[in-house]
Amino acid sequence: MNFEQFTEQSRAQGYEEASVRDWPALEQVATHTHPFAASVFVARGEVWLTVGQETRHLQSGDRFTIEKGVEHAERYGSEGATFWSARRS
Repeated sequence: MNFEQFTEQSRAQGYEEASVRDWPALEQVATHTHPFAASVFVARGEVWLTVGQETRHLQSGDRFTIEKGVEHAERYGSEGATFWSARRS
């Protein structure tokens, strides 16, 4: 899949916009929420996503969604990561 295909699929699912996000190596993002729902494709690298008591190890090619207002934390691998992220208000 390429970014254009991801964008088309996301729009068909009701997401309004898509963007590319790059995360630096070993970045840690403390628990937080977003005022939007997100659908994410991990295009490069790896991330550990924690929602509640569950932590998922996601690698290149994996997808995840986060609903608006859900608390979560992120930790990125030694090579950082690139996400394709779509948002829905």
